Amino acid sequence: MGSEPRFEPRPELINLPVLHKFKLYATPSNFYLIGRDENKSFRRILKIDRRDLNELNLYEDPTRYTKEEMRELKRRMSVGNEDSGGFKAITTCYGIIGFVRFLEPYYMLVITKRKKVGEICGHTVYGIAESQMIVIPHPSILTKVAKSDAEQRYKRLLSVVNLSKNFYFSYTYHLMYTLQKNIGNTERGNVHDNTMFVWNAFLTRQIRRILQNTIWTVALVYGFFQQTKCSVSGEEFVFTIIARRSRHYAGTRYLRRGVNDIGRVANDVETEQIVSKVVPAGQKIPITSVVQIRGSIPLFWSQEASVFNPQPEIILNKKDGNYEATQQHFKNLRERYGKRIIILNLLKTGEKKHRENILRGEFAKTIRFINRGMDKENRLKAIHFDLSKHYKKGADGAFNHLCIFARKALELTDLFYCKVPSGVGADGVIYDSFYNNPLPSQDEEANSPEKEASKAEIFFLQNGVLRTNCIDCLDRTNFAQYAHGLVALGHQLHTLEISGPPVVDLNNPLAIELMEAYQNMGNTLALQYGGSEAHSKMFCDLRGNWNMVTRQRDIFTAMRRHYNNAYQDSDKQNAINVFLGHFRPRVGRPALWELDSDQHNIGRAGSNLDIENMRPLIRRSFSDNILMDCDLNLGELVRENSQPSHEGLNGGVSGTNLDFPFCETEPASLSFLSVMRNEDLLRETGSGQMFPGSSSNYVAHRPSDVPGFAHSYKTKFTPAEEMFERCSSRSSCSSDNLFTDLDESVTSLTKTNSSFDFPIIGGSDLLSGFSNEFARWVFSGRPW
Repeated sequence: MGSEPRFEPRPELINLPVLHKFKLYATPSNFYLIGRDENKSFRRILKIDRRDLNELNLYEDPTRYTKEEMRELKRRMSVGNEDSGGFKAITTCYGIIGFVRFLEPYYMLVITKRKKVGEICGHTVYGIAESQMIVIPHPSILTKVAKSDAEQRYKRLLSVVNLSKNFYFSYTYHLMYTLQKNIGNTERGNVHDNTMFVWNAFLTRQIRRILQNTIWTVALVYGFFQQTKCSVSGEEFVFTIIARRSRHYAGTRYLRRGVNDIGRVANDVETEQIVSKVVPAGQKIPITSVVQIRGSIPLFWSQEASVFNPQPEIILNKKDGNYEATQQHFKNLRERYGKRIIILNLLKTGEKKHRENILRGEFAKTIRFINRGMDKENRLKAIHFDLSKHYKKGADGAFNHLCIFARKALELTDLFYCKVPSGVGADGVIYDSFYNNPLPSQDEEANSPEKEASKAEIFFLQNGVLRTNCIDCLDRTNFAQYAHGLVALGHQLHTLEISGPPVVDLNNPLAIELMEAYQNMGNTLALQYGGSEAHSKMFCDLRGNWNMVTRQRDIFTAMRRHYNNAYQDSDKQNAINVFLGHFRPRVGRPALWELDSDQHNIGRAGSNLDIENMRPLIRRSFSDNILMDCDLNLGELVRENSQPSHEGLNGGVSGTNLDFPFCETEPASLSFLSVMRNEDLLRETGSGQMFPGSSSNYVAHRPSDVPGFAHSYKTKFTPAEEMFERCSSRSSCSSDNLFTDLDESVTSLTKTNSSFDFPIIGGSDLLSGFSNEFARWVFSGRPW
């Protein structure tokens, strides 16, 4: 039986005239996809021709049918096809992922089960639980090519991209955009489904071109999503962590490194932290967001995976005297996030065998070159911080450094804060889906009372972004991003007027809950790019639970990553290239697996490759290892009383000039005890005026230093799956069937723990079959 109904008041969800559920029917000559909206108020029909091997022919019926009209239409179609094979139901689905063709037939990818993972401003967010690939042409017209070994191998290769893991979508919310972009977005059209964070852009391009709408497809974002409802001393809020992985220059660890010729970097991930206050129905929702990014070092460099060497040599692949690709990368960041770009570079220094410091020196040299041609306010603000070295002196001290950097970055970029009605941004989705609807004029929009009531009240805008990198942008980067997220959470709660003990304190339950979310995100992103979960040592040390069990777990993580990089990543990279359309199979041309790594990663004239994602040519060269000079130490950084300016995204609001000298060499050690106890970090300095009249509103919403823990408070956390409906009576509630979406019921599972419980095994047993050099690297951190 299903669980008892929940009487907890919840915000009203958004029901728009967009298609949510579909049923696929087949005749010998056509597929008929019948879709309906969430309220079952109308139906639409898409006809897919099955008689053509070479073309994808789609026909959309513009009529909106009622339930009774559709029932009668299906009856007539069934009667009319009795003599030719009937009108057969094939499957129920929840959206088209796209269409793909290898050597002969077209295939349609559809979502057959979905899971509800969260809500943003009343918009439901789903993850894919199951999908299906359906061949379009009728079997009677297929040739032997459709059954060839090459065709079957391409099908298996595509299945390597597991659509049931970490792919998310929403019918009514542009999940590929940040909250700030969604609130302020005025663009209309299907351009949204071709942006950098939509992974099925290539698969949907034909249906979008033919139909000129996005009614039948969903835009898939690949990365991470976790939502938790929190209660602190009776005040309720929801925090959401979203990670969006770019589809540009996407791939695996050793096959995608650095930057390509047009400024796209490997492992490019945008992380958004959203905090919204729970308010009674009908009230506008106070909501804030902070965005940070990670990405590979934007230089031409590579490493060749080796079975025998877990730490292969780093090669600077080519000299670019003007660093044009790097400049293009940072130009793109300014266009996306605003002009204040802060770089937190965590690469190592002082290595006995030069590896990371080769890149560190070249990266610092590149930043100095780029900054020469810019005025002071627009320069890149770089922090070169050897996290590994500082971590060896103590996890707490290293984390304190990162919190200081986070605070200064937030002073420069600010956060996004607004109050919005439930369902904000819904109009854009309707217009995207139904182009036949007349768009209201600007006068009509301005004079509409309903339109005025549905507008968002914007107070702060984020202008700029913190960009963090280490060598892989996985383990150290995730630790640093948690520090930024933790400091940001304190500012977000203060902005929302939610009080309590200091958030930037590792004894605070909120800090522990947020740490778990960032660890889950780190594990997920590391599996996607590196082939294993993230290393947990820094987080464990910060919590004080680094022991033999966690050490053995990290050993296993290192082994798994090394094995996957050496043996599995080539197939995974090929699958990504096919899924994203970077490689397009053709009859009479070499198959993907017949090409070497250079051939299918470097664009060539007349090839079937996507030149945007080509891999740099391999040319050996070494940097001059020049570090940027700066006399600033961290003590000065903490004591500095800066007055940052405030600008909206892409120059929305003007402000004062910046004069903050970010550290560009190794900072000096700190003399203070803890960033969490430093009054300068958390003291409120004034009320200030909120946007749009203030030149520096960061000071206005700076969190106050809440006095200690003398007062008692209660904290409660509710994972997303407990906020939504439980399993329906038609589906089992076992852990293997939590994603079932049958009929109208939607079940969910958001917070999953991707770590495993490993037995304590002796190191010699764990490393049997591996070289002595690898064993020494696992236990000591050095291969020699």
